[in-house]
Amino acid sequence: MKNNTLPFYLIAIGIIGLCFFIFTYDSDEVPSLSRKEINVIKSANAQGIMRVLSVFDSTDVKVLRDSSINFSAEDLSSKHFQKLAEYMIATVTCPEQDGVGIAGPQVGLNRRIIAVQRLDKEGEPFEIYPNIKIESHSDECIMGGEGCLSVLGYYGSVERWESVIVSWDEVIEGEVQRLRDTVSGFTARIFQHECDHLDGVIYTDRATEVKAR
Repeated sequence: MKNNTLPFYLIAIGIIGLCFFIFTYDSDEVPSLSRKEINVIKSANAQGIMRVLSVFDSTDVKVLRDSSINFSAEDLSSKHFQKLAEYMIATVTCPEQDGVGIAGPQVGLNRRIIAVQRLDKEGEPFEIYPNIKIESHSDECIMGGEGCLSVLGYYGSVERWESVIVSWDEVIEGEVQRLRDTVSGFTARIFQHECDHLDGVIYTDRATEVKAR
């Protein structure tokens, strides 16, 4: 009869290999943009305008209420990301929208990216913040009015932190670097509003009252 018992050294090699896999496997690895996501980016019209999702559309709501994930380092350096950044700014600034901020889910992508008009900077430029995160905030809160490109025709009063510290990724000289900034006032409100979108939260969830315009 043939001996089917594995030699001890083979068993040991198997155990070592399994341990190596467990300790080196990164469960938080970010998946690259899918073909479906790339097609969403490519769906922008000739002027670079993307369709803005609405809470009044049941299919859109599934995207607006989902949580968003980061971009991979590879994606941040890709032509698809560059086009997305251009298209999001073109979309939020087009006459039909005329907004001060927009988030990835609002253009159909559950990725952590927002475009914000920096009203606190000279020239009030629009800037893109991928893999954005609010790291900390002030104790003081301020009540203020808000609207949303995905909730057209309504506005509400929302309490927000007066200032926040945000961090995001940026490709500088071919390397992804983590940057930080402290933002206050109405610009801080924009950041909080847009970051909420990345967690599936809409301003009406936080509003003390919502009224039709």
